[in-house]
Amino acid sequence: MQRTLRIAAFGVFLLQCCCLDNFLLAEANENGSGYQPLWSNSFGVPFVNATYDYVIVGGGTAGLAVAWKLALSGKYDVAVVEAGGFYEQDNGNGSVIPGLAPLQGLGWDSNHPAPLLIDWGFVTEPQKGLDDRSLFYARGKTLGGCSARAHGAFMRGTKGTYQKWADEVNDPSYEFDQLLPYFKNSSTLTPPNHSKRFPNGTVVYDETAYATKTPGPLQISWPNWAIPLGTWGSSGFENIGLSTSKTGFSSGVLEGHGWIPGTINPVDSHRSSSQSSFLKEAMLKTSLKVYTRAFATKILFNQTTATGIELRTEGVSYSLSARKEVILSAGVFQSPHLLMLSGVGPKEHLQSHGIPVVHDRPGVGQNLHDKTYVGTGFRVNVETSSSLDSPEYAAEAAHDFLYNQTGPLTNGPAYVAFERLPTSSLSPTAQAALQGNFSSDWPHIEYLIENGFSGNNSDYATSDPKDGYNYGTISAAISTTLSRGNVSLRSNDPLQPPVINPNYYSNPIDMELAIAAFKRVRKIWAGMANVTIGPEHYPGTAAVSTDGEIEQYIRQNSIMIWHASATCKMGSANDSMAVVDSKARVFGVERLRVVDISAIPFLPPGHPQGTVYALALKIADDVLRDAESP
Repeated sequence: MQRTLRIAAFGVFLLQCCCLDNFLLAEANENGSGYQPLWSNSFGVPFVNATYDYVIVGGGTAGLAVAWKLALSGKYDVAVVEAGGFYEQDNGNGSVIPGLAPLQGLGWDSNHPAPLLIDWGFVTEPQKGLDDRSLFYARGKTLGGCSARAHGAFMRGTKGTYQKWADEVNDPSYEFDQLLPYFKNSSTLTPPNHSKRFPNGTVVYDETAYATKTPGPLQISWPNWAIPLGTWGSSGFENIGLSTSKTGFSSGVLEGHGWIPGTINPVDSHRSSSQSSFLKEAMLKTSLKVYTRAFATKILFNQTTATGIELRTEGVSYSLSARKEVILSAGVFQSPHLLMLSGVGPKEHLQSHGIPVVHDRPGVGQNLHDKTYVGTGFRVNVETSSSLDSPEYAAEAAHDFLYNQTGPLTNGPAYVAFERLPTSSLSPTAQAALQGNFSSDWPHIEYLIENGFSGNNSDYATSDPKDGYNYGTISAAISTTLSRGNVSLRSNDPLQPPVINPNYYSNPIDMELAIAAFKRVRKIWAGMANVTIGPEHYPGTAAVSTDGEIEQYIRQNSIMIWHASATCKMGSANDSMAVVDSKARVFGVERLRVVDISAIPFLPPGHPQGTVYALALKIADDVLRDAESP
């Protein structure tokens, strides 16, 4: 018997923000807004062998969208396997309140406490290009996956991006116009509430990019609070020659500056994740089964045909068999890791770990495409997240969030800009390399106005100087990185994490771009003199001025932007490094697909969340069509 799934949004509270969370807990109990979950019989299933038509490994961004589409067909038994649980219970306010997202164990310092109940705790290998630092790489270990961990920015790549994708996989269905229905069908857009936003927080967007007769369950909206620092962003970006975006970053164009929407439920201003949208709707309407705290250890094969998954929960091993297909949506690090543990990957690497080879596929775990960002910080004369250090301000912010769905805690993604750098700022070598590897509409740089002090990016929960001033940061992310890394096995023990080597700045052109972008950031700040107090606070022009000093600063302070992609890249049959075909089917084996960000052949510009949802729904349609074919 199916029961309604309801989640307690104020159940477990973030310890690192005690005064705020205790206030919210008291308020929730007082006005009755807190409620208890009623668990469906799809959860807490016994640890015994079972059989389904489709078994999906990973209840994250892509996995739950695929599960939703397959289950809603009403024709098939579908099961989702997730190593984590519910982030609302495991991490409470820290996950559901958009304004607390930056505090969730984000930063590069692998020694700071991360919310391990909802995170895998991955740490990269020491990165030569980052002054030999090892970076904590946040990844969601929870239903919702990284959609439950990320800041929630929602946008799409450029038309040239998707044309390049279509060309590389020899499939025109990846062109922007062909993907647009999937972009639209994934979400429901709610226009910005300008009665709650600041008057100078006006949003420009293309409503036709979202309008659809069949909107999806994911909620897209703008925060009911425009960060004051962002309202000054236009003057800073105009100082470097950028104009206001005319389409809002969702119509296949990434240029200019503006406010970006996020995955925010407009009703309560809570995070909208794949769990609170796709999974919730599927649980209400279908017989979808979800295995939580279930760790996948191996894909089971009959020769080269995938037949199921081996699992472990609380020390108990069991298996789920798939009548039709196993769909791997474990993420950019775990999807290639699980393939290799199961015998699909580079032959010599598998044999070196004593793993029998099911299929020699050299591209598994290769082609890791990621980007870095870094910025500078100023004291500012407007309110930023620095103000939350005041108990009085935090209590007021909590009250505004809970009762009015407004204030700084509603803030998720904010003000950004995209730019193709002037050719005069790039060497001929860089110009040629960028032209040969990226489309002509692919921005080189994304600028992000951050509502607080990022410092050296080591730990956003503790970075603010707490000296009574408000601080802001403007960072630059390199969108056209040429460096590539890899994911490999540490051992044949599935409980050992993969070896993650992004190889940041291994290509010198990436550093050339980063230095140029750093200088542009300082020009952006120069155009915001009305809001800054004193000279640049971090790193300071006296300490960092020459190109050599800027390069050193970048190597010591850069951090990834959590968009790693392409470790099971999609490609054509004649591409020896491709792992899946254009329908996400793994080359060389049967009844196995990879559907997550690892299958995208490169990292698109901007933020990839919207593209991942579209890919998931597109491939789900392919799965359903293949199921009906003789």
